[in-house]
Amino acid sequence: MPGRGRPAVLLMIFTLLLAGCSASGGSDTAESGPVRLSFWSPLRGSQEMVDEYNRTHTKIQVDFEQVPSGDQGGWAKLSNAARAGNAPDVATIEYPQLPGFAIDGVPRDITTMLPESVRRRIMPQAMDLTTFDGRTYAVPVDIEPMVFLYRKDLFTEHDIPVPKTWAEFESSARKLKEAQPRSRIASLFTTNGTLYLASYAWQAGARWYDTSGDTWRISMDDAPTRKVAAYWQRLLDDDLVRVEPASSQQWRAHLQSGETAGWLAGAWAAGSMMASTPGGKGKWAIAPLPQWDLKKPVLGTQGGSTFMVTKDSNHPKEALEFISWMITSADALRAKLSSGISSASPSVPDLVPVARKEMDTSYFSGQDIFGLFEKEAELIDPRWKWGPRMVSTISSGDDGLARAGAGSGTVLDALREAQSKTLPDLKSLGLSVTTH
Repeated sequence: MPGRGRPAVLLMIFTLLLAGCSASGGSDTAESGPVRLSFWSPLRGSQEMVDEYNRTHTKIQVDFEQVPSGDQGGWAKLSNAARAGNAPDVATIEYPQLPGFAIDGVPRDITTMLPESVRRRIMPQAMDLTTFDGRTYAVPVDIEPMVFLYRKDLFTEHDIPVPKTWAEFESSARKLKEAQPRSRIASLFTTNGTLYLASYAWQAGARWYDTSGDTWRISMDDAPTRKVAAYWQRLLDDDLVRVEPASSQQWRAHLQSGETAGWLAGAWAAGSMMASTPGGKGKWAIAPLPQWDLKKPVLGTQGGSTFMVTKDSNHPKEALEFISWMITSADALRAKLSSGISSASPSVPDLVPVARKEMDTSYFSGQDIFGLFEKEAELIDPRWKWGPRMVSTISSGDDGLARAGAGSGTVLDALREAQSKTLPDLKSLGLSVTTH
């Protein structure tokens, strides 16, 4: 990544595979009317942003289509459209999937197209996640540092300290179980759990993907990852965490009842909590994620999205102009937030006051959650890199986590299995791959 001494292999790969989709920012704008752009996104509030943009702009108009999120259909729809040569002008993709879509040639290289006035307003930690060896392939929408949402009433009632370190987290988990035998401090997820573990490993200093010369290196069982896996395995073996699917009815029921007293997740989770667990108002608070070493605090992210200009767009200049408005405009953010509750932390720090003003945080007793998110985002380690085929990696890891939760196999086994099943996918791309 820029300024980090990253190897040149990414630049070589992306240059070769995207040579045909880095056209200039020109446009075949018709003189008879406004440029019409197509925009696909699963993000709530997108329609409201499009409506506001169309109301206030005349030279560019946008047609919006809501698509399913993630592997529920949105990614496949975009991939299929790109293969057919009719992808929308603008599309949404999450950070972990961006490298894979870039290698497949779906986004356009916007390095020289993105105005410096826009780039410098975006948090560097967010730009790092969309930029590979100095080439930028998407614009960050939000930046989602990991935080700890917890039932402050239960912690106070049982005199349980809010953990600042992972050692304290384990101690607090034991105290909570002793005080309320049916309650657990958090959950180990069996769906999307691999992404959560990636964030923990990221924080611990792991590098699941790296490059050396012209070779990709994958290591989902390096020393930091083994430390994280052993930690969660101990919590699992000692019955200190609940094992259940993320976002499931049973998980939300446990949050609502207090049987699950915490949630380790990205900043976006605060809004999700407010919407799905209204009865928790005044009971929940948000703290920084526990650290391994308080003297050297570091974080990973969990969640977050980007906007890309696709290679199929005939209006890349106008598409990027629309994206820039969505990312940097206070009017765009207000329109987005008018659709409902959202605590996604803006990638543009100077929009934090807008988010703070628009969102009622009485659920968290008036806590300045956006201020916390902005501060924590500065701790994100920029050295992490997502791999070219994260959908496959995540699916395989989640299968292993489900078995580990059922007592068949371990957390580390799940990650090793994800690595072994990902290797063929990487080699099928023609990439040189090694493990270490």
